[in-house]
Amino acid sequence: MTDLIVRKMRFAFADHRVPFLWNETNPAFSSMANAVSFLAIAFEKMIGHMITEAMPLITDPEVAEEAQAFVRQEGQHAMAHRQHAKGLIKTYPGLKETLDEVIKAFDDLTAETPLKYRLAYTADLEATFTPVFKLMLDHDDTLFAPGDDRVASLFLWHFVEEVEHRSSALIIYDAVADDPWYRMRVAPSIFKHVWAVLKVACDGFNKHVPLEERQIDAMSMFGMQARKKALLQKLPFTKTPYDGPVENAFAHLPVREMLTALAGVVRSQVPGHNPAHEKLPALADEWFRRYEDGYEVTQWYTAGAATEQKASAANV
Repeated sequence: MTDLIVRKMRFAFADHRVPFLWNETNPAFSSMANAVSFLAIAFEKMIGHMITEAMPLITDPEVAEEAQAFVRQEGQHAMAHRQHAKGLIKTYPGLKETLDEVIKAFDDLTAETPLKYRLAYTADLEATFTPVFKLMLDHDDTLFAPGDDRVASLFLWHFVEEVEHRSSALIIYDAVADDPWYRMRVAPSIFKHVWAVLKVACDGFNKHVPLEERQIDAMSMFGMQARKKALLQKLPFTKTPYDGPVENAFAHLPVREMLTALAGVVRSQVPGHNPAHEKLPALADEWFRRYEDGYEVTQWYTAGAATEQKASAANV
């Protein structure tokens, strides 16, 4: 029996302007997170179609229940990210074209690849989330806390729930495909596709969001490729457009922790890997505890201050 909880969250993105640069202290992380938001909408749409297709092949009732809870959580993520994207598109209408391109990339995957490949795609990508998101959540004080609380709270919720259902995609894959070597064999093509889709999003950001509002080249998340582009910009005969400075969103994080996350990503693709054994971010436990206590988790960094202000006013 699954222990996943489907939580319905609303982040009030329609109430006032959604900034592209939602964490002004870290423009590179702001842009990267926005690209993840676009990717999430398309990826989780693919998951919805995939689980519908896979359900008749799942014979174990507990796995079937896990699959249903997993896809319902992912559906809630997609809905919230759509509202985030809708807020960005309201300010930058050209991003509608970018989002459509990102969605098409996954729609094509659904139409053109077998179920086994999409199950492997989901299992492979989901397996990387716990080590990567642990790195981010362990440093929420610099990556999330200084930013727009709606956007920050959206990503905190999404990331802790990815940690919560970290084993689900692999459980489903094993129940239907049961071929760990295939999952590892197709991993290179899967991550090539992921990066290609993220590039579509970042290209769109450079095209449709003015530099003064994003402050960096949105391609910064691609490291060496972005630096190569920056080098070419200095050579006038290449006519490479200037899209802003290249920055590293994680430059301030301890190298040791980043290497630990990288090792976790590599380990996640090896046959026999069990996500249940991964070391988890402390913030995830805190988030789940606060949620159970009725804390307003959609305003993670400001709800506590608001509660204290109300309590102080009541005591006056």
